[in-house]
Amino acid sequence: MTSRREVLQHLESFLTENLDSFLKKVEDSWQPADYLPDARNESFLNEVRQLQERAQGLSYDLLAVLIGDTITEEALPNYEAWLIAMDDINRDPNNGWARWMRGWTSEENRHGDLLNRYLYLCGRVNMREFETSTQFLIADGFDLGTGQDPYRAFVYTSYQETATNISHRRVGQLARKAGDDQLSKICGMIAGDEARHARVYKSFVEKIFEVDQSEMMLAFEDMMRKKIVMPAHYMREMGVDIGKTFGHFTDAAQRLGVYTSSDYTDILDGLLTDWKIASITGLTDQAEKARDYVMALPNRLRRVADRMPVPKLEYKFKWID
Repeated sequence: MTSRREVLQHLESFLTENLDSFLKKVEDSWQPADYLPDARNESFLNEVRQLQERAQGLSYDLLAVLIGDTITEEALPNYEAWLIAMDDINRDPNNGWARWMRGWTSEENRHGDLLNRYLYLCGRVNMREFETSTQFLIADGFDLGTGQDPYRAFVYTSYQETATNISHRRVGQLARKAGDDQLSKICGMIAGDEARHARVYKSFVEKIFEVDQSEMMLAFEDMMRKKIVMPAHYMREMGVDIGKTFGHFTDAAQRLGVYTSSDYTDILDGLLTDWKIASITGLTDQAEKARDYVMALPNRLRRVADRMPVPKLEYKFKWID
């Protein structure tokens, strides 16, 4: 059996060769300041007033989802620590894996910064309650079901980055319909990063399937049996039980159509296609059974989703006065 370490060492040359296309150069990257009023300018206060006027058009649910997305992005310290903890992936600070993780973190860091500043300026958010939820989420941590296994971690990130792309992109579309083109651009830029990151993580899994197909298939099956949980699944507000606020946040996203159970299944369908799961050869008997499970899963999930009503009960978030 090929060890995880050997596979990651084998993939490092692929990663290093493609790092310039996987990551944007800092000099060429967008920054949060590009999309928000500049306090140095005389027009700053007028631009802030215009931003606040546009933000008034956002519905309650849309604002709640935007805040929840921001809290998720702001918990970046947890995600970086989780990736660094993967077995055999980050032993040399100058290898391709370490450089990818630092570059990925640097790009992701802009997302929370940008959304946080927008929420502060828009005048509709109780920033202390929002910040408390962010601190809770970082302090509470998470359990994504990956252990310290990079194979499982790459399945997770392939899924989660795609889901985040969908969420930010749709929030941006709804913001444009509500008359907030500035927020729409903000969400669009973040969604673009997430789509690129998803492609990178999916390429890692694709390459692993070429050299360690059975173990990769078993890791894929295991993650799908556990179900991919979003990294903010412990989200809570002050005085609210752990995870309860996340449930209300996902209800709002479902009502808006920002991210739904159907999207979860569509992402799985996309991964099955992208990774050419149906045509992989050389699998062990156990891995063949794992493939049978993941191939049959989309139809099973759709049958369950068809029976699930759209949540109708609205919740009063402490984040919004």
